[in-house]
Amino acid sequence: MRGLLLTGLAALAFAGAAQAQQVGEKGAGTLNAQLSGDLTVHDPVIIRADDTYYVFSTVGKYIGIKTSTDLKSWKDAGAVFSQIPAWAKQAIPGTDGLWAPDISYVNGEYRLYYSVSTFGSNRSAIGLATSPVLGAKAKWKDRGLVVMSTKEDDFNAIDPNFVVDAEGRHWLSLGSFWSGLKLFPLDPKTGKVAQGAEPYSIARRLAPAGGPAPVEAPFIVPHGGWYYLIASYDYCCKGVNSTYYTVVGRAKKITGPYRGKDGSDMMMGGGSILLRSDLQEQQRFRGPGHAGAFTDKDGTTYLAYHAYDKQADGRPTLRIAPLRWDADGWPGAEY
Repeated sequence: MRGLLLTGLAALAFAGAAQAQQVGEKGAGTLNAQLSGDLTVHDPVIIRADDTYYVFSTVGKYIGIKTSTDLKSWKDAGAVFSQIPAWAKQAIPGTDGLWAPDISYVNGEYRLYYSVSTFGSNRSAIGLATSPVLGAKAKWKDRGLVVMSTKEDDFNAIDPNFVVDAEGRHWLSLGSFWSGLKLFPLDPKTGKVAQGAEPYSIARRLAPAGGPAPVEAPFIVPHGGWYYLIASYDYCCKGVNSTYYTVVGRAKKITGPYRGKDGSDMMMGGGSILLRSDLQEQQRFRGPGHAGAFTDKDGTTYLAYHAYDKQADGRPTLRIAPLRWDADGWPGAEY
């Protein structure tokens, strides 16, 4: 699930980061086939500032950063934090890392939302850090708690995604397992959920009695008068045995209902497949998911996501796929 990296997986990520790698694949003409450098990421999101692309992700404990000038060759650029904020340790006892970031440029500053939790618990929180710039001159200031969930709640406050709707209202989608994905209104000035604000439910999966409901990692993309909700289904964090895949639905209102091409309701586990691994015995990159979208200056929208590389002991690896929109307004990923 987004950000819930086991200790062994985190160690594998550090080992992979020490060695540059070239990722080749059957689809030689794709952007993914051209990626090189330090590609070890989990739960990536991408943004551009001036002539540099930045990927923020769950690498190490403190939100890792990768940079590129061409979207192809990537290098490590440190981390956002040097330690876990004091408020986060107090709010979530036992936490030993920060997960699943989201990055946006809002009101003259970069806003980075991040998750704080422990594996398998919905005592979780989302925090906010801001900086006026990115890169070597970044000055990240932690702004503290944005929203929190406890065992008394029916949702899990991880996997944040910030979005602005057509009316200029600010929102934060979030969620993992439990009763599914939620959408909270935000105060535009602070970037935080107002006290007492109630969430909208935008996606869930119907689980067997007593069983899990694997849905997480929401990301909302406004496009062509629609809102597209991207989400990850099934299980991440199991290396090449991960069953993660990515679905999409769309709605005219940001609060939903979100439906797939076939009309299936994402509140009933529906949606249309956007990213998946086929032919498990052949495909190199397993469990593609936790996608974050980014629209470049030329209008091309890209999905940054992770998948587990069978040729590198299941290392979580950066993947980037351009989206192409069909005549009916549905996205397809070139991966």
